[in-house]
Amino acid sequence: MNAGIIGIGRYLPEKIVTNADLEKIMDTSDEWIQTRTGIKERRIADDTINTSHMAFFAAEKAIANAGITAEDIDLIITATVTPDSPFPSVSCLVQEKLGAKKAAAMDIGAACAGFMYAMVTAQQFIQTGTYKNVLVIGVEKLSKITDWTDRNTAVLFGDGAAAAVIAPVSEGRGILSFELGADGVGAKHLYQDEYIIMNGREVFKFAVRQMGESAVNVIEKAGLTKEDVDFLVPHQANIRIMEASRQRLELPEEKMSKTVDKYGNTSSSSIPIALVEEIENGKIKDDDIIVMVGFGGGLTWGAIALRWGK
Repeated sequence: MNAGIIGIGRYLPEKIVTNADLEKIMDTSDEWIQTRTGIKERRIADDTINTSHMAFFAAEKAIANAGITAEDIDLIITATVTPDSPFPSVSCLVQEKLGAKKAAAMDIGAACAGFMYAMVTAQQFIQTGTYKNVLVIGVEKLSKITDWTDRNTAVLFGDGAAAAVIAPVSEGRGILSFELGADGVGAKHLYQDEYIIMNGREVFKFAVRQMGESAVNVIEKAGLTKEDVDFLVPHQANIRIMEASRQRLELPEEKMSKTVDKYGNTSSSSIPIALVEEIENGKIKDDDIIVMVGFGGGLTWGAIALRWGK
């Protein structure tokens, strides 16, 4: 049984924080930020909006887009490293808000690779016939764990959420292959103390290598070639890392999603936020081959090759 995306939606906070805004509170500049990251602005949730609120808003849209109801959801999996609190899970809070009374609920913590981990987990339940509709959410309120005095990390992150309903799809469509991985030796390079702590140089080297390798691996696992790829949706962390992945796949610029300039790095929600954008823009169409690839703290990584459509 093939598992794929039958509905998708996203939520982005209204407040926009530009590089010019950051210039006023720290020693940085718009040129410095754009040159190194490609980021121009990011969305920041106010104190009234928590992680579970953003997750709920995105989930509602995904369920409506799928043409089902909350009562049809069998399982909710939320990928996040910024839950409202250690417990209950964000998924349980979303379940209550949605009224998804029959859904089981759990969270996954794989940082920026979390949405890939959650999608692959959902796929297993669909393929075994255990569940029919799994709601997968990627959501982060990174602003609450960002040190706004550290110019090396504060310029990178934003808040947001996106959700997808994973369900059986027609033959040949859906998830064609995947790769998940982890290297705990690199945990010291990207972690949370009170705030996000990152060794940018080491994370950059890891990401450039791993994103490209994983993208190629899932293409090969699916029995495809680079020429078969219609669109690349990479984790929106840094334009230089993203470009390295695109070049590894030998894709033209117009075949790679780029939302990092508008939203920054939103961790586990960055890939699905970008995916929604490209669908709304008409850049992704039925039967297109899409490669999604991300990396994150752990260190973790994940990639999926998918044929779009129900």
